[in-house]
Amino acid sequence: MIRFNPGAPRGVPPRFLSRLRSLAVPTAWGAVAVAYRLTCPLARDDALAARLVSSAVLCAVGTGIVLHFRRRMLREVRHAHRIAEAAQSVLLRPPPPRVEGLAVAAVHLSADRGARIGGDLYEVTATEHGVRAVIGDVRGHGLGAVRTGAAVLGSFREAAHDEKTLAGVLRRLERAMDRHLREWAHSDHPAPDGAPAAEEFVTVLLLEILPDGEVHALNCGHPWPYRLTGAGAEPLAHADPLPPLGLFPLPGELPATACGRLLPGDILVLHTDGAEEARDTDGRFFPLGDVLAEAVRDRPQTPQAVLRTVLTALLDHSVGPPKDDVALLILRNERCSPTTRQTHGVSRSATADR
Repeated sequence: MIRFNPGAPRGVPPRFLSRLRSLAVPTAWGAVAVAYRLTCPLARDDALAARLVSSAVLCAVGTGIVLHFRRRMLREVRHAHRIAEAAQSVLLRPPPPRVEGLAVAAVHLSADRGARIGGDLYEVTATEHGVRAVIGDVRGHGLGAVRTGAAVLGSFREAAHDEKTLAGVLRRLERAMDRHLREWAHSDHPAPDGAPAAEEFVTVLLLEILPDGEVHALNCGHPWPYRLTGAGAEPLAHADPLPPLGLFPLPGELPATACGRLLPGDILVLHTDGAEEARDTDGRFFPLGDVLAEAVRDRPQTPQAVLRTVLTALLDHSVGPPKDDVALLILRNERCSPTTRQTHGVSRSATADR
């Protein structure tokens, strides 16, 4: 794309003008140094005082040039950081606070210092087939994991609306992953960690929550989420998962796992393995299930409150940022129960008859 700058002379590229302006200040400082050397008598005086003055002038010139380039580099770094944040927010965008009667909260902690996203991914969206959610974990972290996560997440955002079944969605994710790995294998840019494309994989969990609260799932090597009720926290299912995407082809039949009904007030906590594998100074794993059970014991909680409780306990346990990417996606059913809706409907009908 060609940008037109009305203040620039015709035929002069804007990039050339930018570089020319960046050299203006160093050139001016250099001109000051040359003028001092050629015209000032102190520059040709061999006395100690004159030498000290000349050294001070040259030091000031050098300091001015260094500070100019430092300010310019800081501006470029801030500009690149703003661009990276914008791109990251598009890739791993924050979910809406409510999706079809479900309250939603999510967070991602990247293992790479200074990055907001890494190898973990999540998304939740309302479709005509029900509310569908995905959470995944790409092998490793860094830029290579971000590219793989983008391929899978982009495919889910389309397939979740197009496909009638979870099996159809998972097939689309598998094809997107295969296409990404083929392109990677034929590219001239290897992964930052040096791993070949054949070793890349991503664990994925797909959920579908129907209007009546029925939950269906397809799990490709991912930890099962926790269901939080007033009685505590328990895994949503115990079925053996399918292999992660990228390692082996999926089987011909992909029956979804029936996970029961998410009752009003129940909470689902989807997470990546970085949450359960975080260690303290003694090498003990983070007790995610116990923390979740304590968070909802004898009191209802919002997704945001559960998220704060888990993050506080996780950071205290690991004594600082985690060593692996951590993603949490929390869904709470805030829909009215069928009995409540029926009672309200009867009341309204009776009032109308009166």
